[in-house]
Amino acid sequence: MELDKFIAEWDQDPAGVKETFITLKTLLESLDATDLVFKTRPGVTYSLRGVKNTQSKWPLYVMVDVIDDDPSDRWLSVCFFGDTITDPDELGDLVPGGLLGEDGHCFDADSPAMKDYLVARITEAHSNQ
Repeated sequence: MELDKFIAEWDQDPAGVKETFITLKTLLESLDATDLVFKTRPGVTYSLRGVKNTQSKWPLYVMVDVIDDDPSDRWLSVCFFGDTITDPDELGDLVPGGLLGEDGHCFDADSPAMKDYLVARITEAHSNQ
């Protein structure tokens, strides 16, 4: 599978975000009615999308992008549709029109410190779909 190959070949990770990516992938695989879609644009992004196959309002409920402009120092951008999550610690940014043309709420993760917060947001978005 292309996603597994990407993870296996991700060998430079000075910031430690690969572990966060794998945690989020594993979470998405465990959530009910969730399909994973993986889109690659090497040198730009590797995009893992969580799609809840029992809803039709949005084409996905989370997009986990590995930003690949510098493959030796990747980071994550995790985005949700604005009305599907809360951000109690105000760690994210509102991105008008930034998620498939709709308003998005995005979080940058360039270290493992955001992992638990992102897990909570994904779980929240899944339950709000």
